[in-house]
Amino acid sequence: MLFNSLHFFIFFIIVTLGYWSLGWSGRWKLLLFASCYFYMIFQPVYIIILFFTIIIDYFAGIWLENTAGKQRKLLLILSIISNVGILAFFKYYHFLFDNVNHIFGFLQVKNPLPIFDFVLPIGLSFHTFQAMSYTFEVYRGNQKAERHFGIYALYVMFYPQLVAGPIERPQNVLHQFHETYQYDWEKVKSGLMMMAWGLFKKVVIADRLAMFVDFAYKNPSEQTGLTLFMATFFYTFQIYCDFSGYSDIALGSARVMGFDLMENFRTPYFSTSISEFWRRWHISLSTWFRDYLYIPLGGNRVSEWRRYFNQFFVFMVSGLWHGAAWTFVIWGSLHGFYLILAILRDKYLPKLSLPKNLLGKSINLISTFLLVMLAWVFFRAKGTHDALVILKKIGTLSLSQSFKTPLNNVEMWFSIGLIIFLLWKEYKFFHIDTRNSAKFFGLSVLFIVIIYFFGVFETNQFIYFQF
Repeated sequence: MLFNSLHFFIFFIIVTLGYWSLGWSGRWKLLLFASCYFYMIFQPVYIIILFFTIIIDYFAGIWLENTAGKQRKLLLILSIISNVGILAFFKYYHFLFDNVNHIFGFLQVKNPLPIFDFVLPIGLSFHTFQAMSYTFEVYRGNQKAERHFGIYALYVMFYPQLVAGPIERPQNVLHQFHETYQYDWEKVKSGLMMMAWGLFKKVVIADRLAMFVDFAYKNPSEQTGLTLFMATFFYTFQIYCDFSGYSDIALGSARVMGFDLMENFRTPYFSTSISEFWRRWHISLSTWFRDYLYIPLGGNRVSEWRRYFNQFFVFMVSGLWHGAAWTFVIWGSLHGFYLILAILRDKYLPKLSLPKNLLGKSINLISTFLLVMLAWVFFRAKGTHDALVILKKIGTLSLSQSFKTPLNNVEMWFSIGLIIFLLWKEYKFFHIDTRNSAKFFGLSVLFIVIIYFFGVFETNQFIYFQF
């Protein structure tokens, strides 16, 4: 079920009203049932896979808590293998098959791998990582095993963040499902306004920018460097508004019912370095990789060059997590390369580091933004060939080149104006105050009018649903 649909609007009202009319026992049952329905709207049969992983990790958590010694570590490994195995099969089998096919085709040998016809279960990467965070934390002794099967299932399946995060930790969420929240009008207003802002970012900004991006990236060889540069600039904000908009709606819908989910974005395009960008972008995923991959690999406690390898490896895996294609691997590797290059520059060529005054920060901000923007080319392009064509054309752009766009002049300038408005709001850290009820209702009406008249409802799918 899409957040930007009438179906979800009706679903949200029914579930929220039902939630506040029930006691604790009825609430978790309603939320679990609603979450199952929410997921099954996409792909009904794949809920079996979801429950399979839930059952495995539920019992793994209890066994981990009651086991000691080598058997405990073995249980953790088996739990990891089961989760990663399911993810790897459904997400990466076709990628593996295609690459093996190319190799064996070059050698003129028949591909020994069988062909399977299936599609990737929606949100598999997200709820797999959330389930794994639970077993990791139980293993580390930071979280007690959840004995209530229904509550644990709800931890994995909670509908606001089931499909595209944020990827929660059990310490933050599990205890909330055991609590009975009292109706809080201030939280309701705050949550609804957060949902409205997220919907605004999705349908008014992201989906409007998508019309230009899709046009330019469909056949990049036919476009000029100026057109592709503008399309890449637009995509930089499209993907941010699309994904952060989803996160806003997720956090807002949970807050209406009294739940607090973790922040997933913190004005990432105002970062002055790549490391800062990743402390602000998709925070739940970057901290997941830090806590459960980078630190277990040794983190910063190893030799200098081993640390560089760890950082690069984590970013490469992060790229592969996003998609089963070489373009995503290159995208992640680029960010790893950016980070290592910055560390080496600061250590061995400190004179090249800019002073931390206004001019230095501005240059760092712009250069970081451009590096992130150019890396997005690999994220968005249909393949490595298209990505290289786009980068080559951008590298030779000039203002004298022709400019193609499916948008008229008014739509084009309106799109640019929306980006400026977004940056202004984030630069000012402007938060919509909902404490005054009259102001809240006035702003709500304004948002509804703007979304209705200026929203684009043709590009419905959220970008991160494919992961």
